[in-house]
Amino acid sequence: MTTTAPAPADRRRWIALAVVLTASFMDLVDATIVNIAIPSIRQDTGASFSALQWVTAGYALAFALGLITGGRLGDIFGRKRLFLLGMAGFTAASALCGLAATPGMLVGARVLQGAMAALMVPQVLAIIHVSFPAHERGKVFGMFGAVIGLGAVCGPLIGALLTEGDLLGLEWRPIFLINLPVGIAGILLGRHFIAESRSPHALRLDLIGTALATVGLLMLLYPLTQGRESGWPLWGFVSMAASPLVLAAFVRYERAKARKDGSPLVELSLFKVKTFAAGAGVQLTFGVVSGLFFLIWTLYMQLGLGWGPLHAGLTGVPFSLACSAAAGMSVQKLVPRFGRAVLQAGALIMLAGALLYIWEAGHYGTAMQSWQMAPAMLLMGAGMGLIVAPITDAAISEVPAEHSGSASGIFNTTGQLGMAFGLGLSSVAFFGVVDDAGATGAAATGAASGAAFIDATVNALWWVSGGLVLVFGLLFRLPRRARAQHPAASDGAAAETSAEQQPALVA
Repeated sequence: MTTTAPAPADRRRWIALAVVLTASFMDLVDATIVNIAIPSIRQDTGASFSALQWVTAGYALAFALGLITGGRLGDIFGRKRLFLLGMAGFTAASALCGLAATPGMLVGARVLQGAMAALMVPQVLAIIHVSFPAHERGKVFGMFGAVIGLGAVCGPLIGALLTEGDLLGLEWRPIFLINLPVGIAGILLGRHFIAESRSPHALRLDLIGTALATVGLLMLLYPLTQGRESGWPLWGFVSMAASPLVLAAFVRYERAKARKDGSPLVELSLFKVKTFAAGAGVQLTFGVVSGLFFLIWTLYMQLGLGWGPLHAGLTGVPFSLACSAAAGMSVQKLVPRFGRAVLQAGALIMLAGALLYIWEAGHYGTAMQSWQMAPAMLLMGAGMGLIVAPITDAAISEVPAEHSGSASGIFNTTGQLGMAFGLGLSSVAFFGVVDDAGATGAAATGAASGAAFIDATVNALWWVSGGLVLVFGLLFRLPRRARAQHPAASDGAAAETSAEQQPALVA
């Protein structure tokens, strides 16, 4: 058992709850707020398209690779300590993002920001778990879900308002600088109101495994993202071909680590559970689809149609509202009654929305209006909501209770990795088409290049549609109805689960 935090009667824990929920809100908003400002960042800094991909993919990759390790560090050294360290680092990285003078500095600051979020975010559920007795956690997790929904809706709007408002002539920079007062207040309140806790049975760190996974993934993702602008050089193909060899070495090391001390970064035995393996496949593919879609959607509206950030942000409101509403209905009413069919319906509804979007883009061209886009956005938002909320429970329903924490950590890491790959894949699915049309460079923001961005969007949406077909097929491998889980298998599980990162897919 984990050392006890505040006594249930201690009202200070509610202030601690507000602090950790604010941190979750910061993380989710930061993941959603950047996309809407990407055209403004490009115009101000002269960033290349590949640099813009790294602004988002760098955060997602650093966050994904650090999630499990961040949870274990909290178990070992104390959740409060790691939470405050992560929040301080996240706040400092936000300042560096806002002050970045070059695209390279911005990318580096975003990678640091993702790494710090990986220290901060895994502690949230663990702190809640040890701060509240079982009979209060239902209400607390309801509040947690409300914050997640609010962040999904507010992130793009906050980003649009701050970018278009051009506060103090800072253009896009306030989307990062707004984290400073929030982060400082959170650190001061957290030091006073959050009680320390740790697990006496924490798993050991797996730094070698983390290093192997990082190198292997970068050998694939870096040339995929940079190759287009470099003319697809030979070294890129060599790197991508060698990546599976490094990842195979990672798998071999993880097996040896499991035999040695039972603390591998990834518990590979979980993939022998067919439903978990299929669920991880769904999560990875859905992450790719989401990462690709949200980047190209922003560029389509602002560079293809010439809309401002606020116009684009408001156009996304139907999507966010539909996603939040469908997520709530799926968990509370639909999945308990219809099981797996709800998730499959979500994939088909999203597919219908993507196909409708393809037709509208071809039919209306650069004359597309927000109200014409709304039906497709409602379909895609509702379909996504039906999937993202219940997918974790469905995937881990047959995982042994003692491994539920590891399964959740791996599962959510997989989703973040999928998003990073989706952003990298945009080089081929989207930017390659823009290049072929000669719409790069300064002319890319002109009306003459609008058709090129529309063609690129249609092409990328076909990739999205193919991904959704694959998701639909993989969902057949999940159980028709999720088996009821035991209560949290261990407090260490709460530290590693990071379930709040599911809604990050609606970024």
